[in-house]
Amino acid sequence: MRSPKLAALELKRFGRGKLPRAALVAVLLLPLLYGALYLWSFWDPYGQLNKIPVALVNDDKGATAAGKKIAAGDEITKGLRESKVFEWHEVSAADARKGVEDGAYYLSLTMPKDFSERIASSSGNSPETGALQVHTNDANNYIVGQISRTVFSEVRTAASTNTSRTFLDRIFISFSDIHDATEKAAKGADKLKDGVGKAKEGSKDLADGLKDAKDGSGRLAGGLTKLNKGAGDLETGSQKVADGTQALADKVNKIAADVRPYLKDNGTTIGDTARLVADSSQAVRRNLGILVKTAPGRAALAHKSADKLSSIYKARCEDAVLPDPALCSDLKTAKDTAADVAKVADDVNALIKDNNGNLKTLDGHLATLQRQATDLAKRSPRLDEDLEYAVAKINELNSGAKKVAQGADRLHTGLGGAKTGSTDLDSGVGKLKKGANSLDGGLFKLADGSTELAGGLNDGVDKIPDYDKTDRDRRTEVMADPVKLASQSLHKAPNYGTGFAPYFIPLSLWVGAMVAYMIIQPLSRRALAVGASAWRIAVAGWLPVAAIGLAQVAALMSVLHWGLGMKMAYAAGTVGFLALVTCCFAAIIQWLNARFGAAGRILVLALLMLQLTSAGGTYPVQTSPGFFNAIHPFLPMSYVVEALRRLITGGGLGPVWQACAVLIAFTAGAIALTAVSARRKQVWTLDRLHPELSL
Repeated sequence: MRSPKLAALELKRFGRGKLPRAALVAVLLLPLLYGALYLWSFWDPYGQLNKIPVALVNDDKGATAAGKKIAAGDEITKGLRESKVFEWHEVSAADARKGVEDGAYYLSLTMPKDFSERIASSSGNSPETGALQVHTNDANNYIVGQISRTVFSEVRTAASTNTSRTFLDRIFISFSDIHDATEKAAKGADKLKDGVGKAKEGSKDLADGLKDAKDGSGRLAGGLTKLNKGAGDLETGSQKVADGTQALADKVNKIAADVRPYLKDNGTTIGDTARLVADSSQAVRRNLGILVKTAPGRAALAHKSADKLSSIYKARCEDAVLPDPALCSDLKTAKDTAADVAKVADDVNALIKDNNGNLKTLDGHLATLQRQATDLAKRSPRLDEDLEYAVAKINELNSGAKKVAQGADRLHTGLGGAKTGSTDLDSGVGKLKKGANSLDGGLFKLADGSTELAGGLNDGVDKIPDYDKTDRDRRTEVMADPVKLASQSLHKAPNYGTGFAPYFIPLSLWVGAMVAYMIIQPLSRRALAVGASAWRIAVAGWLPVAAIGLAQVAALMSVLHWGLGMKMAYAAGTVGFLALVTCCFAAIIQWLNARFGAAGRILVLALLMLQLTSAGGTYPVQTSPGFFNAIHPFLPMSYVVEALRRLITGGGLGPVWQACAVLIAFTAGAIALTAVSARRKQVWTLDRLHPELSL
């Protein structure tokens, strides 16, 4: 009797009564409990997070910084409520603590009373970090705690970025204030230099006049009159110079007292921030260059692959005498997909060529930003020292101007006394000439110092940056968040259930085949009794369960697709592949039952556990202990899970073909081993008549 007839006779047993029919229906629907029911229970948990009760505590009292009211707690509370990530409940700290403890809330988020005050402290002398407090209770649910860490990490990042923007904006404003103050000081130094030059000219005239006065008494009256007038002009001019230097010193010292602590305390922070911006700009420029270089090559490779698939399709389907419809359908899909990929590659390459000018412009802007940030980082540790040096020079100039004014006053007084008589004329003129020479030398030094001061202040104005509001906003935006993450999923699973389907579907089919062999004999007793061929006996015991497995696949995938709405990238390929999977599982389980008898059922369950723990269905297998990594390549479910991921969510079909080859090898090997077992079963032994264990 042939194998199909033997298999049909085995299945006809279940049509002889109600209980056998019910058992057969139960076996057919059993995979739905493991596949459809499990997946349905957590089909889209992340889409239902807004139903999870979470306590929200806002104890923030607010703060004031630079005359502006800051209410960071209220802003975060408003944003969380609008996001609807969780089911938020605004409660007190005590109610939140009690709710998390007794399970009324899965977790709580607290903004302490000094939250805004700590954020505002970044603009003061003692900056502090603001802390969001999250309280979880793994006794309520461990997974919710893990999800909350990801959600609240995004909340913390957004809050930190806003705070950094405020802090950096104040830094740029301070630079503008320093620039304006230094510019005013430079203008004052220029005026001072001109005044000192005029005073020096006056002192030279005075010295020349004293020399002429000493030559003869005939010109005594006229010389004394001119000398007295020159001394009066000198006194007036030097006093104006002294008053100007005093006003300049007072103003510069006041500005320096306000600015110096800020530069001294924040020099390192300014430098670190500027270096971060420079490094980030360099990384972005490097990645832009890689994109421009590799795009043409990738487009050419895509066209080459598309042309090759088109040639295969033409040879196998269009020019073939007897083309295979199923193969031609898959080849056409592959050919069209490859053509689409080539078109997309051309579009990307064309986009890069069309926008090459914009990319070069962007690269130039990034280079400018990198250079400016590097210059700022180099000068940041010495900004307070530069300011200190300028202030010291101005104070030194002020002291010299006072001494000049005092000397001019004494000179004028002495000349007034000289007019009263000529007795002491010779000695007085001699002293006066000596004082005039000293004055000329002092004014010479003062002129050099004022010139140096004016030049230094003007150079400082050019080196200190001056940003307008638009430039400040742009730089603050970049420095507060210099790197953006552009995330893209190539083949995204629409929900949690679809992502786990490749794991639970083979599990359900294995259990279905396992239970099927609990009611169907792995080897037909009738065939064994009549002495049929071992191969026929093996195939006859495998075909009924394989047929039931195909029905299980149809029922399971119908419920997943039309009941739960699971979308598959390759629907027909998925169903066909699962047909091969269930046939393979049936062959393996048949051999274990045929070879080991009652103990085989335990081995079937043990093998299932080994496959579930090493298939990488939940976490990547690389995260498992070494034992599971070692057995991973030798178990069929490892290949089934990987292939189903490609068939359901999309991607290259290389793992699918590899899995098909592995499953065919396992199926053929298991049937061959079953045939060997059938051959042995045809010989009766004492162990078969009196088994040591029966289930």
